[in-house]
Amino acid sequence: MSIVKCQLLIMDPYKTLGVDKNASDADIKKAYRRLAMKYHPDKGGSKADEKKFKEVTAAYEVLGDKQKKAQYDQFGSVGTGPGGAGFGGFDFSGFQNVNFDFGGGFGDIFDTFFGGGARKAQAKRGPIRGNDIEIVVRLTFDEAVFGATKEVELSRYETCEHCKGMGNEPGSKIIDCDTCRGTGQHVRIQRTPLGQIQTAATCEVCNGAGKVPEKKCRECKGEGRVIKNQKIKIKIPAGIHDKAAIRLSGKGEAGLKGGVAGDLFAHISISPSDEFRREGDDIKTEQHIHLLQAVMGDEVNVKTIHGNVKLKMQAGTENGKIFKLKGYGVPKVGSAAKGDHYVKIIVDIPQKLNKKEKELYEELIKEAKLTIKPQNKGLFG
Repeated sequence: MSIVKCQLLIMDPYKTLGVDKNASDADIKKAYRRLAMKYHPDKGGSKADEKKFKEVTAAYEVLGDKQKKAQYDQFGSVGTGPGGAGFGGFDFSGFQNVNFDFGGGFGDIFDTFFGGGARKAQAKRGPIRGNDIEIVVRLTFDEAVFGATKEVELSRYETCEHCKGMGNEPGSKIIDCDTCRGTGQHVRIQRTPLGQIQTAATCEVCNGAGKVPEKKCRECKGEGRVIKNQKIKIKIPAGIHDKAAIRLSGKGEAGLKGGVAGDLFAHISISPSDEFRREGDDIKTEQHIHLLQAVMGDEVNVKTIHGNVKLKMQAGTENGKIFKLKGYGVPKVGSAAKGDHYVKIIVDIPQKLNKKEKELYEELIKEAKLTIKPQNKGLFG
């Protein structure tokens, strides 16, 4: 364990980490992670800056500790009281012996960035779950309403049958990786002003497994998987909605080192209908009728997704009136129930009349003049 003293000149820990005083613990931690990765001598690349790395580390040592943060917020320092030095030009007298072995406070952060810090090596990579696959399945309006079975063709990784997914030629052994000596990592120890920092990177030869085939499988070349084309049937339930997703467990890509296969997600895209408008599980249509049908009442055939249904309209049916046909809508997914069908009445006014029709309408007008109320006479001239 390396113990070092820090005397860093930092104006304000909040400014150093780029957070305000109301920032949550999670926000402070997130800001530190981002800056540590940016400036770390080993991980920062062209932006590496050892001085800035030490500054953000020291700032987090204050804000990442509730007691020190509270003291700084109250007194402007993390000394022993109001007389302690301020954070600007601060010599960290309140915690002169700063433990940078990264166990505890910094451990989870450096686990994320640097392969486990100075004390902890990354665990050997075991079984790895296969990737999920996402596809779009296009349905007609009727297929979505009544259900269907769709066949799709996928190109995906599948477990190699020759080696059973192990990657080695049958009869040969699985041995320790020579490159990383079975650890699954390349480990490097670097001396810094903060002490010794251990960094680790996944071994590129064994991909972190620590093991490699003595002799690679001739079919999959040691991958344990091969790409194949396969047709899969997907059962579409009646009543499925647009943009819904169907999950088929284990139908994604095969895993590695005995890992389970991923899942297949089928995203549904439904083509609209020229006759019906669907809203949820309900269907909406318009029914055009003649003026006389609206005046006298009538019985008309309404086309639904389940066939024609007779709709009886009373005399005096108004334009825009909506009728509900209960249970003639879309089946509800996983249920025997159905939505409803709503019919909006559109009364068509005759634009042209033949001689006979004109005579009949004139007769109606004459009759209406005899019975119409005086204040409404102007309706007929």
